[in-house]
Amino acid sequence: MDVDGVLTDGTVLVSSDGTEAKNFSILDGMGLKRLEKAGVAVAWISGRPSGATTARANELKIPHLIQGRTDKLAALQELAAKLSLLPAQCAYMGDDDIDAPAIAWAGVGIAPSGSMPAALAVADIVPARPAGHGAVREICELILAARV
Repeated sequence: MDVDGVLTDGTVLVSSDGTEAKNFSILDGMGLKRLEKAGVAVAWISGRPSGATTARANELKIPHLIQGRTDKLAALQELAAKLSLLPAQCAYMGDDDIDAPAIAWAGVGIAPSGSMPAALAVADIVPARPAGHGAVREICELILAARV
């Protein structure tokens, strides 16, 4: 999944000293931990490098963190190949134009309701909860229910 606009509401707070902060949902974090416990591989693919993203990924022990890659499709395809996964075995959640090709390629494409039109147009699922406020948790619950 993408990070900004998916795991967060898309807001980046930048202080006068250049440090940044982001709001991540505890609900989403719990959902991701539940996926990990169920053996589902989780990856974050972000177009921009961020210390806040790295800190949150480390806290949640996200096994695959890819930052600074604006070609999300290529990053997702490389990761899928590394993990020996077919497109049908992948879900991708993104919110912007640069996410749309990855959303379309994945077996299950997801875009939060506030996403850009290109992302929404190719999404199979649009969660009811907004980005940064439980949208990821909603998808985690759907994935877990589908595995039963």
